Amino acid sequence: MLDKSDIGKVFPSVTAEVEKGRLRFFAKAIGENNPIYTDEAAAKEAGYESLPLPLTFFFSLKMDVPNPFENYEKVGASLAKILHANQAFVYHKSVVAGDSLTFESHIADIYDKKAGALEFLVEKTKVSNQLGQHVADMTTTLVVRN
Repeated sequence: MLDKSDIGKVFPSVTAEVEKGRLRFFAKAIGENNPIYTDEAAAKEAGYESLPLPLTFFFSLKMDVPNPFENYEKVGASLAKILHANQAFVYHKSVVAGDSLTFESHIADIYDKKAGALEFLVEKTKVSNQLGQHVADMTTTLVVRN
């Protein structure tokens, strides 16, 4: 069971490097065929310093830690009962290969439906680059089945 007193709880920040090989692999995996995501010359011709991030790649980078579900388990969300319900992004600045991103997350809300059979954990994440510039916001909603 989730505890509403955890609303506002701040998770340890996560830092990830944006690597060209991983960007190319991700673009291929999601069926992105725009060459700016795989060909550095095309990216530069389009005005980027290097390969830009495919839009949902932030989520993959944030999960690139030894135990990506550890924070959820610490607040009572058993991995065996978690479903990923929703993911939303707000973009503020372009991110390209070579950038280093820091993800700062907190629990924004916890609520339930169906008399507690389903609990929802809403996590908000601020993403900043190596220059301290705010580049994106992510909202992740998880469902915990009870």
